[in-house]
Amino acid sequence: MKFLSLALVLCLPGIAIGQAAGGVSTGEAKVYASKRTTGIVSDTAPVVFDDVTGQSSLSSFSCVSGGKAKEYIVETTACTVAVLDFDNDGLQDIYLVNGSTIDALRGKTKHPSSSLYRNLGDWKFEDVTKKAGLENNRWGMGVAVGDYNNDGYADIFVSNYGVSRLYKNNGDGTFADVAEAVGLAIEGWHTGATFGDFDKDGRLDIFVPAYVEFTLEDLPMSPLKVDKESRGSSYCQFRGEPVMCGPRGLKGAGDLLFRQTDDGKFEEVGKKLGVDDDGNYYGFSSVFVDIDDDRDLDLLVVNDSTPKQLYLNDGGKFEEFGYPSGIALNENGREQAGMGLAVGDYDNDGLVDFHITNFSDDSNTLYRNDSDSNFTDVTFQAGIGEPSVPFLGWGTSFFDFDNDGWKDVIVANGHVYPVVDNFDWGTSYKQQLLLFRNIGADSKGKVGFEAVGAAKDSGLAGSNVARGLAIADFDNDGKLDVITNNIDSAPSLLRNVSASKGNWLSVRLIGSGKSPRDAVGSVVYLTAGKLRQRMDVVSGAGYASQNQMPLNFGIGNASSIDGLTVFWSDGTEEEFKVEKINTQIVLLQGKGLAAQKAESK
Repeated sequence: MKFLSLALVLCLPGIAIGQAAGGVSTGEAKVYASKRTTGIVSDTAPVVFDDVTGQSSLSSFSCVSGGKAKEYIVETTACTVAVLDFDNDGLQDIYLVNGSTIDALRGKTKHPSSSLYRNLGDWKFEDVTKKAGLENNRWGMGVAVGDYNNDGYADIFVSNYGVSRLYKNNGDGTFADVAEAVGLAIEGWHTGATFGDFDKDGRLDIFVPAYVEFTLEDLPMSPLKVDKESRGSSYCQFRGEPVMCGPRGLKGAGDLLFRQTDDGKFEEVGKKLGVDDDGNYYGFSSVFVDIDDDRDLDLLVVNDSTPKQLYLNDGGKFEEFGYPSGIALNENGREQAGMGLAVGDYDNDGLVDFHITNFSDDSNTLYRNDSDSNFTDVTFQAGIGEPSVPFLGWGTSFFDFDNDGWKDVIVANGHVYPVVDNFDWGTSYKQQLLLFRNIGADSKGKVGFEAVGAAKDSGLAGSNVARGLAIADFDNDGKLDVITNNIDSAPSLLRNVSASKGNWLSVRLIGSGKSPRDAVGSVVYLTAGKLRQRMDVVSGAGYASQNQMPLNFGIGNASSIDGLTVFWSDGTEEEFKVEKINTQIVLLQGKGLAAQKAESK
């Protein structure tokens, strides 16, 4: 069964109630006896994650995103998260990006602070925000990590509604905002940025998508000010109920591509290179990754309610290839309300695939890479379409939670309209996570997924208005854990406690300068037993969030690594001999294996 794509806003001022923007009818709302997106538990489901937020001290943080009623669209899209080892101690730290309020924008109150939590080990985290200088104190919308100056310390780009920031890591536990000095103090509503060395000069460049042009001087109608009894009035609605307006009906904004020059500054080259988004689509998430395996970094941009854009890189010049590739629309030829973006080779064929999250009453979308820059929407065939329909998805990631060598999928969910809780529509404002286990290839070579149920009181059973999601191995036990940032509440820190005994290998890459120091854009191929896996080092993606940079490979029952090849982002190829498993290794470009810890399993 196929579902129509629904945009974030389903009625514009001047459009009759009961019709959607663009002329797609919303139809009659189905009535359900219970919610399908919250409170769903199973007595037979395995316990995969424990919620350890309370013991970690992260519960002291709460992400602010406007008022409770969500009168304006700017109040619904914040609360993202980055994972990074900012102090190079081998433990992954957490940066939670905060939103703000209309009153703060007007100077009536203070902006809330974003927060940096240093990982102390044993699931304890210390708030070091003030010492680090990472408060942001603006309406944060997205975050991307990259070592832009190649000094060996991870830097942080925060895209804001307002002026964005580039936080340079000073290497002593502190950061300095250098955005204005280097040319990245851009103003507007910017979202999920991505670092990448698209011109292969060894320096990270950055792409910054934009969402809408939104000003306090010209706010759309608030749903709290709608008199539904007044004939002739027009307002934005969802199934006949007044809701905040947008993005359709609001003016989109053009994207930006910055090339880093040899003096460490950034120049905007988007229009020159054809990636300025002259259609002014509603950009949410993006990623630099080598899609066609020509050793140049390509660019995928996920847009809300408008087509996705795929820019193929040919020697530093880009060609937009979204429609010819099949990735611009879903299998029904429709635009979708694209939010989040997962990057990974889920079917182990050596080609990078994508999972895109969308609005409720529509499915998320799985795009299989068929080679030659062609993609097929295999969402329903793969088994992840139907279960996702009632959910409104945001952050997502491919990751191998059970270390069997096949990448699974996780999705953070949460509605944008609090009013949905008042009706029997089967959906809810707070929603549970979705976890899909990759069941591998069948006899015909087709790879599918099965939904993993939520055990009572487990990490999957909790419901939140989640937005950003990131994956990391916070305790270095070889099992990947999860963090989500949630609107108007504390984050959720989920420890992987699955019963899986699969073997694993964690790989960290360090570029020589020919490739960026953090090796963003590099690709690792690992062979263990019968499986050959691919993983890419990427900046950004998810929903305007950041996973850890080290790559965690699950290898199942394999007892050794049969081969490991790195294609560095400068295009060079290098093979490494790995003698141990269930450990973390560091690979230096041109110098071999730098470090290999003792087995930790």
